[in-house]
Order: sequence, then C-alpha cells, then structure tokens
Amino acid sequence: MASGIKDKVAILGMGCTKFGERWDVQAEDLMVEAYNECMEDAGIEKKDIDASWFGSCFDEVNVGKSAISLPMTLKLPYIGATRVENFCASGTESFRGATYAVASGAADIALAMGAEKLKDTGYGGLPDFGTAMGTFNRLIMPNATAPGSFALMATGYCAKYNVSPEDLKTALAKISAKSHANGAKNPKAHLRKNVTVDQILSAPIIAWPLGLFDCCGVSDGAACAIVTTPEIAKKLKPNEEPILVKALQIAITSGEEMWYDNWDGAHVETTTRAAAKAYAEAGVKTPREEISMMEVHDCFSITELATYEDLQISPRGKAIDDINDGFYNLDGKLPCQPDGGLKCFGHPIGASGLRMLYEMYNQLNGRSGDRQIKDPKLGLTHNLGGFPAMSVCSVAIIGK
Repeated sequence: MASGIKDKVAILGMGCTKFGERWDVQAEDLMVEAYNECMEDAGIEKKDIDASWFGSCFDEVNVGKSAISLPMTLKLPYIGATRVENFCASGTESFRGATYAVASGAADIALAMGAEKLKDTGYGGLPDFGTAMGTFNRLIMPNATAPGSFALMATGYCAKYNVSPEDLKTALAKISAKSHANGAKNPKAHLRKNVTVDQILSAPIIAWPLGLFDCCGVSDGAACAIVTTPEIAKKLKPNEEPILVKALQIAITSGEEMWYDNWDGAHVETTTRAAAKAYAEAGVKTPREEISMMEVHDCFSITELATYEDLQISPRGKAIDDINDGFYNLDGKLPCQPDGGLKCFGHPIGASGLRMLYEMYNQLNGRSGDRQIKDPKLGLTHNLGGFPAMSVCSVAIIGK
C-alpha cells in the first residue's frame, strides 16, 4: 500500500522573478532570473542537479513545446529535462515531478521551473488554447469564458446557501481588498496598490456578480525550486532546519460535474478530493487549527471563497462569516494570500504554483519582512486549472 512522500523530500532553495508586464525580457530571461536566485539560496552548483522539470501552459507564446529550452537556457549539462502542462496547475505539476523523482530515489537533487510570458500577446486575459480544448470551447460552448464560468459558481453559491447577492458581493470585495493590502507590501507583486471595499463594489461588472477587482489579470514571470532529500539538505545547510514536503496531491475531474446533475455548482470537487488526500498524507486531522497559512488559486474572488470551504477550513456555507471576522487577513487566525495571491502578485500560468510555494517557503524561513506571519508551522498551496465543472487541482503542504 502506498505510504506517501511525507518528510521524504526537502526544499533546498527557491527563486522567483518580479511578476508583471515584463516587456523588456523574454521567457528565457525570466527563467534565468528565477534560477539564479534559487541556486544562490540552495548553495549548490549546476553539476549537482540530476534532473529537471519545466512547467508552461501556452507553448505557442512562450518557449515552445519541447523541454529542451530549459537545459539550453540554464546550460544544464546533459541531464534529464521534462516539460509538463496541466492548465493553470502547471507550476505545481513541475514541482510534483521533481519531488517524486527525489522521493523515489531516482534523483538526489532535482529542479522544478515554471514560466510564462503572456503579456506579449497584447491580450488582457488568457489567450485561446490552439488545441483541441480551444476547438471544444468554440464548437460546444462558444460563449463560455473564464469569468462567466466562475460567475455561475457565485450564483450557485447564493442559491445553495440562501445568501443574498449583496452579502456575497461584499464578502468578495473584502477578499480582494485583503489581497490588495498584502500585495501592496510585496516588492515582487504585479499590482501594488491598496483598494477599498467601496472601490471594488463600484467597479465595472465583468460577469455578474463578478466585477473588475474580482478577477485576476495575467502576467509575465517565472519561479524555481530545487528539492533534495532531508539528509542532503541537512548536510548542505547544517545550521538550518529543512523545509519538508508534507503532502503533494492532485485530483483531476472525470467529467462527472459537467455531464451529470449531482454537482451543486457551489464548490470545486477536485479541490475537495485533493485536499482530503493531502491532509491524509500529511497527517493533518483538523485543518482549521493545524494549517498556519495558505496560498490559494484566487483566479476570481469567488474561487477563493469556495476554496476556504473545499479545503475544510470554513464550514460549508459559512465562509462569509469567517471573511467578515477577518479570519483570513494577514493578522487573522489563518492568513490567506500573504503575498497578494494571483489577484495582485500576478498569474503567469506556468509559474503560479511555484510562486505560491515560494511564499510559503519564505514565510517558514522568516524572510517575509512586514508580511511575516508569526511562527508558522504548516503552509498550504492550492493550484487550480480549468473551470469549476472541469478542473485539475494540486494541493501541497510544506513545513518543518
């Protein structure tokens, strides 16, 4: 019977670029920027790396389909390189490959990289997939958009839990205001400006009830991690307590939500399943009490609200109470999005999952300045790809 990977892998180093409209650089430049910080943090040489994984989603506007761009860009000498893609969860997918390689004994030290260069398309949102998925969207659901799909989850939530649209919109505005406040303190974030609840509520509607500030934008950026065994980590950094991977789980829809009528439209089933498996692997019995902080996939504010419940932090139908009580604020009981989240840090698809881990890693190491959370023990990341009814979800838990 599978025993999981708890405490079998340590994060030796991490790096992350500034996210934003990086017109002055190419995707390869972003990869080098994240890699250099990561290598300096890890304190190793490139000859020490046994294998590598690279996550990117839109290869047509990024670095192409092949994994060869990673070793060529970073000048990694004749090691294995694998390109992975899993919608917006591509960053965590690269981390999963590197982590599993170390946990299995196939590699002593492995590198995970995620990067995306989306602003060069000149399009404000995600470009269309030039793939079967894009064809599916155009032919079967020609009017489907990401904001529209998640807006349906907002109305579904109101219907299931008898919540008024006004109360929901106010709660969503508080989520976005919280993330903007955190992102304003982060020098690497794309959007660094405080926004009030009133400003958010009065912004133009994108897909009712979601307004402009309920939707994350896209960015350019890259993030990188180097993982190894706990024994090697202790040898290389004898004066530091290693940051260990406690759990890493993934769940991908079978299509049940879309093709049958038993999905309530008010939650994301893949998140629910991946979280349950991650808690079992990490030995977490009471997530609300044991998790210290979170980075979740807030592509839209309603996604963050539903995720609170899907992760078993807020009871079903009660997330609004926790939001109103400041439970998820930076100074609350369980801070969520301490770096600003997708909403403010930005969302270069292939980098986002690793960016979330980068924040949790720095928080656990006490490196987050005036955003530092007091004495964190466990950090959780939630990386979601696709639509509420057709999604892939990765949940990772790291700690000392």
